[in-house]
Amino acid sequence: MSDIFSSDKRSEIMKRVKSKNNKTTELQMIKAFGDFKIHGWRRNYDIKGHPDFVFLKKHIAVFVDGCFWHGHDCRNTRPENNKIFWEEKRNRNMQHDKEITQYLIDRNWTVIRIWECELKKKNRELLKKKLAPLIHR
Repeated sequence: MSDIFSSDKRSEIMKRVKSKNNKTTELQMIKAFGDFKIHGWRRNYDIKGHPDFVFLKKHIAVFVDGCFWHGHDCRNTRPENNKIFWEEKRNRNMQHDKEITQYLIDRNWTVIRIWECELKKKNRELLKKKLAPLIHR
């Protein structure tokens, strides 16, 4: 089915869509923090890149990235319709992620990027390893 909007109109509409508080993954991350006894995080902290969670005392930013949107091919699913658009969108997201990561590192922050699929039970040890800088020993 073709889009009912022109390419320019669709672009204008999509530019107004802002991701905020992806409840499912953020709630799963909060549960993992509890399971690993990780405390001291803040959400919606006003810093460039808008990490999902910030640990101010440790200067650690945690991003929970959706696998499709940020280029993790764990499921190898790609839309058949509008392939070029989605590929360019993912590439822009991946480039932006690299830039934000470097920006924060340059300012002495530690950046932890968690893939959405790593929140599943079967990937628990990998998640724990990635969160090691936050786990109190």
